[in-house]
Amino acid sequence: MRTTLKLLSFLLLLFFFFQGSESFAQSPQSKKRVIQLSGVVIAKDSIMLPGVYIYVPKAGRGTTSNRMGYFSIPVLVGDSVVISSIGYKRQSYIVPNSPSDLLTIIIEMVEDVTYLEEVTIMPFPTEEVFKEAVLALNIPLDQGVNQQNLNAELMALMMRSTPMDGNQNYRYYIDQYANSVNDRYQPRTNPFLNPFNWARFFKQLKESKK
Repeated sequence: MRTTLKLLSFLLLLFFFFQGSESFAQSPQSKKRVIQLSGVVIAKDSIMLPGVYIYVPKAGRGTTSNRMGYFSIPVLVGDSVVISSIGYKRQSYIVPNSPSDLLTIIIEMVEDVTYLEEVTIMPFPTEEVFKEAVLALNIPLDQGVNQQNLNAELMALMMRSTPMDGNQNYRYYIDQYANSVNDRYQPRTNPFLNPFNWARFFKQLKESKK
């Protein structure tokens, strides 16, 4: 009798196990495939946009487009992909059930233009009020050169404290900006983590001791 009950219990467990496996295999979530979604983000006049965010909010994963506007991200069939960038309207893209595991798209962003309310600058109410305001300024007519600004010690101090003039500062700024644009979306390497640099350093150190 006990053997029969154990056998029936075992058969019931097998039945529920196979029913659960079959229902899970037929669930919509298990049918979703992984697709490599790639594409290019462009703006008006086919200008490629770098730094555009492409992410799946529900999955919590995403990426950004590189300097050429290209991106690549793994997604699931049916995922809602959000494309957003400052100055452009946010867009959504639903991943279709493509027969191929590779999907390439082109996303054209639309500028998000915000119109501000009109501001009217009111002039002086009358010409007499304007004349009174100008006369009340009491501007001195004699604008000679201040001799204190031509002091030799003061000019030498200004020269030492200002090593670069406006042209040199502008050139330095442009050089720094060009470098930041070139490697804005590229990883920055640390030379101290390069084993070849350490090997070259020890080799030069041994040669210098000789």
